[in-house]
Parts: sequence; C-alpha cells; structure tokens
Amino acid sequence: MSVALSSTASSSDGEPRRLKGQSSRATILLAAAKLATTKGLTGLSLGDLASEVGMSKSGLYAHFKSKEELELATIETAAEILDREVLQPAMRAQEGTYRLNALVDSFLSHLERKVFPGGCFFASVAAELDTRPGPARDRVVEVLGKWLTLLRQCIQEAQDLGEIDPNVEVAQVVFEIEAMLLAANFLFVMMNDPIHLTQARKGVENVLARLTVSAESKKKRAAHGMP
Repeated sequence: MSVALSSTASSSDGEPRRLKGQSSRATILLAAAKLATTKGLTGLSLGDLASEVGMSKSGLYAHFKSKEELELATIETAAEILDREVLQPAMRAQEGTYRLNALVDSFLSHLERKVFPGGCFFASVAAELDTRPGPARDRVVEVLGKWLTLLRQCIQEAQDLGEIDPNVEVAQVVFEIEAMLLAANFLFVMMNDPIHLTQARKGVENVLARLTVSAESKKKRAAHGMP
C-alpha cells in the first residue's frame, strides 16, 4: 500500500513539474526567437537568454543539450509564430488575389506590430546562415521554400479564377513580390518608418494591376471557349 501511495504521489508531483518545465522552455524559446533578430541566431548566448528571462545559466542548460539544439528549437518557435501571426489569418481569405493580398497584409502587419524586434525572423537568420551549412540553415531554407510555394499557389489560383493573365511567368511574379516584402522589412527595421510598408503594399498592387485580366479580355476568352 505504501509503495502504491508513493507512486501516486510521485506521479502527482511530476505533472506540475513537467508543465512548469514546458512553460519555462516556451518562455526561453520566445525570448531566443526575438533576440535572434537583433543579435543573430549564432550570436545567442546563454548569458543573454538568462538575463532576458530572469533565469540562471544552469537553469538554461537543463533545457538544451547543445547550441545546435537551441538554434533548431528557436527556429521551430519562430515558424509557429509565423504560422499564427501571418499564415493562418491570410488562409481565411478567399483564394486567388484576395488571399495573396491577405498574405502581403499579414506579413507587413507583423512587421509593423514588431512581433520580432528585428523584423522578419526568417529574413534575418537567412542572411546570417546563407553561407553556413548545417541543420539550422536547412530548416530555414525549408520554411522559406514553403512561404514561396504559398505565394506561387496564390498566383496560380488567381490564374485559374481568371483574375490575372494565365500566361504570366509565375516564378517572376513571386520574385518581384518577395523582393518588395524583403525591401520593406529591411527599410522598416533600419528607418522605423511605416512609409516603407505602405510602399510595399502599393508595389504589390501595381504588380497585380499589370497582370489583371480586363473585362473585355475575359469576354473574348469566353467567346473562344478559353478559361
């Protein structure tokens, strides 16, 4: 009986400890993701993190076995934030140009709200890791690849819906839009002037206006049995 009671008590005590450990880890990783945009992912130090979250270095060591583990966990946290702050709100929009504009607005909004103090997490660490092979770089490349794929899908959907020219070179449009978003990120962080976010929105609008299929063109295509 005493053994059984001891086991139950241990399990009961263990659950709060586990939850507390998860909460502490989440707090550390959020701080790490924010610091990475100002100090760099490779520049993260246990001292900086300990100071940021009010924890001892030994307490941090208990959560991460290596610097690589910390870097990868930080990237995953940033990916979750990107999904919550940018992707999920945009995916509720109608397919095609509506969703593309929603993605642009969500991305620029997360810059303006300074979700990360150093701007887009992935733009920041990509510049840092572009010549540094390894698991961290591979994961960042994967996230950026999914982002570009999503932009491409929006444009292809807009073509399927007859909203933009079906003959447009999709890869080129993605490049132009991404270039404007990255420029907005860099300039906003450097100058702290929201005019650069407005310019990016206008730039994307100009690209889409150039590609929009006119009502007259739609009628002609319909008359010839074309989508």
